[in-house]
Amino acid sequence: MPRILLYTGKGGVGKTSVAAASAVLAAERGYRTIVLSTDIAHSLADALDVPLGPEPRRILPNLDAQEPDVYFNVQRYWRTIQSYVATLFSWHGLDEVMAEEMTILPGMDELGSLLWIADHLESDQYDVIVVDAAPTGETLRLLSLPEASRWWVERVAPISRRVTKLGGPLLQKVIGVPVPDVAVFEAAERQLGRLQRVHALLADPDMSTVRVVLNLEKMSIAEAERSFTYFHLYGYPSDLVVCNRVIPAEVGGYFAPLREAQQAYLPNVIQDFAPVPLRSVPWFDREMVGIDLLRELGKSLFGDEDPTQIFYRGRPYSIRRENGSYALSLELPFATKDEIGLSRHADELVIQVGAWRRTLVLPRALVDAPTTGARMEDRTLKVQFAARPPTGGTG
Repeated sequence: MPRILLYTGKGGVGKTSVAAASAVLAAERGYRTIVLSTDIAHSLADALDVPLGPEPRRILPNLDAQEPDVYFNVQRYWRTIQSYVATLFSWHGLDEVMAEEMTILPGMDELGSLLWIADHLESDQYDVIVVDAAPTGETLRLLSLPEASRWWVERVAPISRRVTKLGGPLLQKVIGVPVPDVAVFEAAERQLGRLQRVHALLADPDMSTVRVVLNLEKMSIAEAERSFTYFHLYGYPSDLVVCNRVIPAEVGGYFAPLREAQQAYLPNVIQDFAPVPLRSVPWFDREMVGIDLLRELGKSLFGDEDPTQIFYRGRPYSIRRENGSYALSLELPFATKDEIGLSRHADELVIQVGAWRRTLVLPRALVDAPTTGARMEDRTLKVQFAARPPTGGTG
């Protein structure tokens, strides 16, 4: 079973270097490894000090690297849809070149990155997939896409495809706009269906893990805490928090106050992210660029341990039977009661934390069970359900 290691963090904390270092160590342990960037502003090639392109390139024995490109991804995954959108824009009066540019729709870059992960999983060419993810806000948008795609695949697409199949030509005559044919919907459903599979794999704690990289600074820690909560919201397991650029004890003089400030934050960070373990990487006296220096960085983080091992196992989302009723528990470590919103629609429970929303499809046992209350308890949201009412006669 392949391992997926996804590194993310606030922009500038050094997540690319940590991800690349992990990939170098994994490859040197004999794992067939690829490291790819999902950040629009790629810096993976700079960290490795080798040129990279939109397709995997072998840079070491057992190690490939890749910086996906949105135009390449659109041609690879969305050609059918792109052709329709280009036709639509051309009909609206845009010239051919402008119409082609306009086919790069919002979200296509992120979708392409997820589909590359699916490709690498399905190819059976790699034992380890290391993802140098975008800064946390963009990564959360990336990881929430499969959740959103489920609505389109299950609800919108079947209706739209049926309407197109039955009345497409007539509809086009009436409204005067090019109507997508069935092939467009089939292409979208096929790729979005693969996204849902990627979501299931990324949420599998035996296969995937999200690792948060931070600096011991107030803004970096605050963003890491928020993203840590949101990863739990979407069911993505986290097994490690990495404190990067920690000033060593022997550094004094000008840097002494900064080290003192870092050390003041450290105990709270360890406590707040517990039980997920935290490890530190020192602030080196040189720029950590290139394979040799990345190897040194990786050794400082993992020592002689396997970087692909699972450092913590936890289940952010569970359902248990308690005293004849049910309790759904969802870990939201840094969320407050005032930030959380809940609503129920038949077999779906909608949970909102701040600006992020997740729809949980309830198991069959809870579909007819009324919701009786919710509370925050020990950093965990607990939603109570009454026992499902009996069916059939009174017997």
